[in-house]
Amino acid sequence: MSAAKRRCKNRDIVCENDENQQEHLEIESVLLPGLPDHLAQHCLSTLHPSLLYNVCMSWRRFLYSPCFPPFFSLYALLRPNSATAPLANCVQGDCQSHSVAFFCFEPISSKWRSLPSPPSDPPLCLLRRHPSFISRNLPVQSITASGRLVLLAANTHELLPALTRPLVFDPLSSKWNFGPPFSAPRRWCATGSVHGMVYVASGTGAQFHSDVARSLERWDMSKSETGWDWEKMASLRDGRFSREATEALGYRGKLYMVNVNGKAVKEGVVYDALMNQWEAMPRGMLQGWNGPATVDDDVMYVVDQEKGSLRKYDGDNDRWEEMIEPLEHLIGAEHISAGRGKVCAVSADGGKIVVVDILTRPPKVWMVNPPQGMEVIAVHILPRMILPDH
Repeated sequence: MSAAKRRCKNRDIVCENDENQQEHLEIESVLLPGLPDHLAQHCLSTLHPSLLYNVCMSWRRFLYSPCFPPFFSLYALLRPNSATAPLANCVQGDCQSHSVAFFCFEPISSKWRSLPSPPSDPPLCLLRRHPSFISRNLPVQSITASGRLVLLAANTHELLPALTRPLVFDPLSSKWNFGPPFSAPRRWCATGSVHGMVYVASGTGAQFHSDVARSLERWDMSKSETGWDWEKMASLRDGRFSREATEALGYRGKLYMVNVNGKAVKEGVVYDALMNQWEAMPRGMLQGWNGPATVDDDVMYVVDQEKGSLRKYDGDNDRWEEMIEPLEHLIGAEHISAGRGKVCAVSADGGKIVVVDILTRPPKVWMVNPPQGMEVIAVHILPRMILPDH
């Protein structure tokens, strides 16, 4: 009898604990006591995200839900550094330990979060380094367009085009999907966007073809997915822009690109998206384009890889203006991105992300370290990612 009473008492305790836990969860889910959720969400949406993150769990969950206006975060393409992923296995086709990983750094929590895994069919292999090219990094070309991250070109371990169609990540749905198939998969091309249109110019496929090296194709992301396709546009004069992987920057309604990175002697061209025709690049712009470049809010920025300075382009006077004095971490920078008043640059060894707040005077500079054991390939600024179960 006493044993039966103990069992009943234990069940009562368990039930009471369950009820307390459920009540506690319900209290935690309330945004503002006494207000319906839709009114509470309206009130909280006016606050700075850092306030919501630090006050309570229900506000933090709201911060990462579709109901909260998206704040911006830093997205990065990463790879295991040479200490954690030796190159020897690559020749055997083991691409998983050498391929690119995708992460998001949230400024509110100061934490790195892994993006959902891309589709595995076909298996994704975006190679950064190869034993045949020990001293050279292979390009992985990505851009942002229409608020999404778009991967357009890379190499496999067999040095073939890695993508037969673009791979697209939408932060607001936290999902990957594919774009329309390329008419000719390629690498070593120029990639960019203007007015929500994605452009791929020049490049080479498994072998060099002059038609591909002179081509320009456009994808209108504003159409419904059933209407996505690549449209052939006016061809380049020659195939000289297939030498390296370069940026094609959307600036004042036109697409600007050079055929060689860094300080080397280069050619530059401009594509007028409205007129569908090519024209010469302004002389001053070309002379000062000495490193990775980006555009934000109709302002073009470039990092001088040799000096380590950040400059912006004065289109009215065709000249570059220095914004900050040379920084050691900007010397040899490989990629930059800009948005929301910040310019973010990847250091030469991929070991740091240099962030410059260009809205402050003088500009404020700080560093963001990648996750342990990883190095940075490229960075982009996009709306924060919606987290699962929010």
